[in-house]
Amino acid sequence: MKAIEAGLEEVGFDPTAPLTASGNLRRRRVVNRLAEWGATGSALLAVGVLAIVVYTVAARGLPAISLEFLTTGEPTGILPAIVGTLVIVALATAVAMPVGVLIALYLTEFASGGRIDRTVRLTLDLINGVPSIVIGITVFGLLVYGRPQFAFAGSVALAIIELPLIARGSQEVLLLVPAGLREAAEALGVSRWRTVLGVILPSALPGILTSTVLAVARAAGETAPLILLSSVFDGRSVSLNPGEALPNIPVTIFNLSEEANPEGFARAWGSSLVLLATILFASLCARALLARSRAGIER
Repeated sequence: MKAIEAGLEEVGFDPTAPLTASGNLRRRRVVNRLAEWGATGSALLAVGVLAIVVYTVAARGLPAISLEFLTTGEPTGILPAIVGTLVIVALATAVAMPVGVLIALYLTEFASGGRIDRTVRLTLDLINGVPSIVIGITVFGLLVYGRPQFAFAGSVALAIIELPLIARGSQEVLLLVPAGLREAAEALGVSRWRTVLGVILPSALPGILTSTVLAVARAAGETAPLILLSSVFDGRSVSLNPGEALPNIPVTIFNLSEEANPEGFARAWGSSLVLLATILFASLCARALLARSRAGIER
């Protein structure tokens, strides 16, 4: 101790002296203020871009919205495209949700912190970063090449897009479940799988549904995979058969935007508004459900 005090005296430091502000205080305040302004400006910029997109689509799409537009097929309506989109996305979710939840349960309850956990997390992040057109080409080569297009192939591509979002989101929600619930179940002699099914999974279910809704909102707007896998269809009638190419809104928007027809452009804007409104509504519902889920888990 005496040696330390002697060393401090040699460098001119007095531990008993009152604290004084350093000369860097003003610079730190300026840097902190600039960082706050930069973060605030970036957030406002993101909100502004979204507002511009929503306003543009709404202003140009509202004139095309009518009862006939929503309840008939081509050439005046998009009802078959709406139904086809629902079928394709529903099948994709039915494939991706169970697999994603099982992955999240395994990583959280059985392999947390291990090498497998890190490997699977990295794999999910890499899948999430793969461009959708690459996923579409891969599924096309595996399922469609040499045969007619069919909607289930599009569902498989969208399921691959949804999978990492559902798995990673469900994992984060499962980590919020209090450890006391697991410990109480173990103290009562409950087996691990019964604890997962009867205690942990019900507690995290609202958050898992939220992650699923966000994944659905992401997949519903994907165009590139569906152009390759379900774009040759008859848009005049409603079909529910996933074994054939089904009309869908993303491809309908793409086709209408490529036509040299002002009426086609108007219907493309109307279709964009329907798709955008659906995605925004699903995202807002998911955010509200997630906030409620977190509040319930924390209580």
